[in-house]
Amino acid sequence: MLRLLLGLQLSFLVVRSKKEYIMSFKLSNRSLANLEGVDKKLMTIVKLAINETNIDFAVICGLRTIDEQRELVNKGASQTMESKHLHGNAVDLMAYVGSRASWELNLYDDIADAMKKASALTEIPIRWGAAWHIKDIGKYDGTMESAMNEYIDLRRSQGRRPFIDGPHFEFGVS
Repeated sequence: MLRLLLGLQLSFLVVRSKKEYIMSFKLSNRSLANLEGVDKKLMTIVKLAINETNIDFAVICGLRTIDEQRELVNKGASQTMESKHLHGNAVDLMAYVGSRASWELNLYDDIADAMKKASALTEIPIRWGAAWHIKDIGKYDGTMESAMNEYIDLRRSQGRRPFIDGPHFEFGVS
């Protein structure tokens, strides 16, 4: 079953029921290349999610070198030198609206909903960078938008600033 899931790539109209039709997106060759070195289970999640999402996305980062990570930390784009990207256990996704890349946060909670479905289907725990308090989004009872809002409220109640990294997904803990 895992082999079948790893090879999953659909790029056609999917019929869910007689009345429900959704457009299925496809990972580009660049996205597939950016998945090189990423753990196969995480690749499976991403490949399933692209078929579940209402928002097209691309893989912009998977495995990173220490030098790449250091540069991101120095720029303030990452907060740690112990990133899961260094071991192929994280991916960053970019939302697309038409052919335009977008950083609008509301698009990322839709992508996170698709990653949640894929996580639940495969029982592979995934953590999202806009809801750090949830160790396995596949088991979360609610939308990822509500999960993100919970995280923001939690951090504020602690007198701490939330760190929202909407494009980031990594292995969680079940």
